[in-house]
Amino acid sequence: MKRRLLSLVVLIFVILAMSFPALAQGEYYFAVEKEIVHVYLNADGTMSLDYTWIFVNQPSGHAIEYVDVGMPNYYFDMSTVSADVDGVPVSASQGDYEGNGSGFAIVLGGRAIPSGQRGTVHAFVGKVERVLYPDSDDETYTSVNFAPTYFGSQYVTGSTELSIVFHLPPGVQPEEPRWHAAPSGFPSEPQAGFDNEGRITYTWYSANANMHTQYKFGASFPRTYVPVDSIYTPPAEPLIDWDALTPFLVMCCFGIFFFGFPILGVVNANRRKLKYLPPKISIEGHGIKRGLTAVEAAILMEQPLDKVMTMILFGVIKKGAAEVVKRDPLALSFAKEQPADMHQYEKDFLKAFGEKNGLARQKSLQETTVALVRSVSDKMKGFSRKETVEYYKNIMEKAWTQVEAANTPEVKSQKFDENLEWTMLDKDYDDRTRRTMHGPVFMPTWWGRYDPKYSGRTAMPTSSGKSLTSAGGGTKSLPGADFAASVVGGVQSFSNKVLGNVNTFTEKVTGTTNPPPKPSASSGRSGGRSGGGCACACACAGCACACAGGGR
Repeated sequence: MKRRLLSLVVLIFVILAMSFPALAQGEYYFAVEKEIVHVYLNADGTMSLDYTWIFVNQPSGHAIEYVDVGMPNYYFDMSTVSADVDGVPVSASQGDYEGNGSGFAIVLGGRAIPSGQRGTVHAFVGKVERVLYPDSDDETYTSVNFAPTYFGSQYVTGSTELSIVFHLPPGVQPEEPRWHAAPSGFPSEPQAGFDNEGRITYTWYSANANMHTQYKFGASFPRTYVPVDSIYTPPAEPLIDWDALTPFLVMCCFGIFFFGFPILGVVNANRRKLKYLPPKISIEGHGIKRGLTAVEAAILMEQPLDKVMTMILFGVIKKGAAEVVKRDPLALSFAKEQPADMHQYEKDFLKAFGEKNGLARQKSLQETTVALVRSVSDKMKGFSRKETVEYYKNIMEKAWTQVEAANTPEVKSQKFDENLEWTMLDKDYDDRTRRTMHGPVFMPTWWGRYDPKYSGRTAMPTSSGKSLTSAGGGTKSLPGADFAASVVGGVQSFSNKVLGNVNTFTEKVTGTTNPPPKPSASSGRSGGRSGGGCACACACAGCACACAGGGR
C-alpha cells in the first residue's frame, strides 16, 4: 500500500514537472548573451545608434516576436530606423512600442525567436536630436550621457557581455575629450582608440553585466566641433529659499499624499474613461489628413458622443433617409429607398434605430460608434493628428465666419444650414448658436423632418433661389431664440432619451477602442516581446538620466 502511494506521488510530480514549462510559456523569459552598442556623435550635433543583441530564448519563454528599443528622447527620426534578424531585414514600428518613455518596436514577424532558440537582432537609428548639453564643468565644452535600452528583471536572466562604444565627432583631437565616471562593474577608464573613419572612440566593456540595470556612460568634448544651435540649454530654474518653504512643503505633501492622490486618481480614472480614441491615433505622423467628414473630424477631436450622434442624425435627415416622428422619446421613420451617398456610419446608425428595445438600441449605437472610431483611426495612419485637428478647426471657424458675417436673415439661415455639422465642432457650439441666431430665422426645408412641430411649414424661395421653410401662419420667419433652442435641445434630447447616461455610454465604447493597459506582468498581446526598455541621453556631466526601468 505504501509503495502504491509513493508511486502515485512520484507520478504526480512528474506530470507537474512536465506540464510546468508549457504553462510558463505564456511569459517572456530570455537571456541576452551579448549586446554591442555604437553611439555615434555626428558633426551636425545629432546622435546615431547601432544596436546588436544576441538573444537566447529560454525553453520556458514565449517566442520573442517584438523587441522594444527605448530612445534617449522623442526627437529621433523614425524614417532613419532599420532593423534585421540574423541578417534578414524586418520592420520597425512606433505604434507597436510598449516600453517606457519614447522608442520603437522591432517587429520580428516571421523571424520570431522560438523557445529554446537564439537569434541576433540588429537595429540602426540614423538621427537623434537634442542629445548635447552644456558641460557643467567647462563652459567651452559640450556633454552627452547615454544609457542603452534595458529590460524588466522578471523577463531576463543570466549575465551579458556588454560593450558600449562612443564615436566622438570628426576632428576631435586625442588630448581634448574627457570621459565621465563609469557605472559599477565597468573599468574606471574606457579603452581609447580610433574607428575606421579616424574618429576617437571610447569603449566600455564588461563580461558580467545584466540587461535589467540602467548603465549610464558619458563624455565631453570642445563645443567647437558641433553647431552651436545643436547644443540644448534647459530653461534656468528659479532660485527658491527651500529652507523657508520646508514646513509648508511638508504640510502640502501630507495633504497631497492622504487627500490629493486619491482624489486625483479618481478624477484621472473617470477622465480616461471618456478618452475613446485608441492610443495609435495619437502617434504623430506627417501632414494633414484631408477629406474627413464633419462627423469623422468630431471623432478625431474626441467630441462628446451625444453631439456626434446628433450630427449623424442631422446628416441622415438632411439626406432624406429618415424623419423624426416623435422627439420624446426619439422615434424615426425611414425612407423606402435610401440615398446613394450614405456613409457607412449613417447606415449603421439607421440600423441601430431599427431596434425596438431601448437597451438593444444603445448596444447597437455603441457598436456603430466603435466601428466609426476604428475607421477614423485607420484613415489617420501616417498622418499627424495635431496638424489634422488644427486643419478642421480652421474649417469650423470659417463656417462660423460665413454665418456671422451674413447681413440678412435669409443668407444667415442659408449659411447656417450649409455649415451646420461643421459649426457643431465648436466646443462653445451651444452658446455661440444662441448668440448668432438672433432676430428672424428662416428654417431649412428639411427642418420639419427633424422637429415635428414645424413639419407643416411651407417652402419659400430666397433671394438665392434656394428654398427655406416659412414658419407658417402667414409669417416668413421663426424667432431666432426658438430656432436656436430647437437646434441645441437636439443634443440634450439625444443624450437623455437615447443614449441614457452619456458618460456610461462613452465608457463602454472606450472599453473596446481604448481599454486600460493590462498589468505589467502580462504582455497585453498574444505574441511575445523582449520586454520594455528605455534609453537615456541627458544633460551635463554628472547629470542623472530620468528614464524609468524597462517594463514588459
